[in-house]
Amino acid sequence: MPIFPNHTKQQLESGKLAIGMGLRALRTSDAGMIAKTCGFDWLFIDMEHSALDVDTASQIAIAALAVGITPIVRVPGKEHHHASRLLDSGAQGIVVPHVDTVEEAQRVVAHCRYPPVGHRSVVGALPQFGYQPMSVGETTIVANAETLVIVMLETPLAIRNADAIAAVPGIDVVLIGTNDLCAELGIPGQFVDPRVEEAYRTVVAACKKYNKHPGMGGVYDPPLLEKYIGYGMRFILGGGDLSFLMAGGKARTEFLRGCKM
Repeated sequence: MPIFPNHTKQQLESGKLAIGMGLRALRTSDAGMIAKTCGFDWLFIDMEHSALDVDTASQIAIAALAVGITPIVRVPGKEHHHASRLLDSGAQGIVVPHVDTVEEAQRVVAHCRYPPVGHRSVVGALPQFGYQPMSVGETTIVANAETLVIVMLETPLAIRNADAIAAVPGIDVVLIGTNDLCAELGIPGQFVDPRVEEAYRTVVAACKKYNKHPGMGGVYDPPLLEKYIGYGMRFILGGGDLSFLMAGGKARTEFLRGCKM
């Protein structure tokens, strides 16, 4: 077994919520410790919508391993090296955005899993195993078992293909990118639209059918969060560092400006 088991995978497999904190602004290795202390289960290290490079993302991921919070990287694209370089450098999960078809989902698995499941290239000692020497056979088996492979569905086409995508062997989580989905539907920001609710029901049903885990991102209104968790959502992006900082900072300045002089 690895020195650093995948905490989020364990949470999901036991039927619990796995709650993530997004990283766009925070660039230091204490991100994992901060998130862990706040009660999060995983880091959403966002390389799609930030200037984070591979080296910085790797340093954050490796530091997170030691505190028991799962480092998950949203990669910026669908090339094999987008996923493999981060998996070789500490990530315990990969999120691939804008997956619309079965063929794209199959390529994601091919890039993130070792044979015989996928075609990820084999490397030597991994930080997820504390760099301990392991046979190639053991490395590939354990890494396949401990890695979370997550695809984002962000278009009406993707939602229509949700059942077939969830059926792809090697996919763990089907994650709705609600902001992009709403934009593609022509209803940006309208998270209460019936089409959004139907998309959530569709993904939850597909995941239940194939024993995968449904996930949600982009929705942070407490009543909506509670509603969709009630539908069966389990892999939850709970918010991001920038929004938390802005909310806390705004609350503090409003308090101070209200103090009597």
